[in-house]
Amino acid sequence: MNTVIYPGTFDPITYGHGDLVNRAARLFDKVVIAVADNPKKKPLFDLNDRIQLAEAVTDHLDNVEVVGFDNLLAEFVMQRNANAILRGLRAVSDFEYEFQLANMNRVLAPSVESLFLTPAEQFSYISSTLVREIASLGGDVSKFVHPVVESALKERFGKGSV
Repeated sequence: MNTVIYPGTFDPITYGHGDLVNRAARLFDKVVIAVADNPKKKPLFDLNDRIQLAEAVTDHLDNVEVVGFDNLLAEFVMQRNANAILRGLRAVSDFEYEFQLANMNRVLAPSVESLFLTPAEQFSYISSTLVREIASLGGDVSKFVHPVVESALKERFGKGSV
């Protein structure tokens, strides 16, 4: 079985993330969205909320599983018997960091390949950071996130116009 791990904090999951998951689900037998605990990033949503939001956004895909993790990605990938790591590239600025991660993961897990997908053009500028900022200021995020995520952002920020 070809299994790909799509790691990230997904704080929150966006249409850009969803685009990559949908396309990966066509390419792989199984896609595991690995939601990183990573308290150093001080996420807006706790791990369980981020897992639930990702599950809601991807519930139409039978071959997608959402799980949390708090260990080294290379270890997690090996524990899940995955053969690939999926990463998204929105812009050239993402490449240098992702290239460095891919090389490090190749050393830590030599049997695992790193694959990169670019989101569809209409999602290429969306980031979780920007979505959180727009939502925190009461802006409309409906073009960037699934309605369930939009609702969670409204609740989190207590703003009716998010």
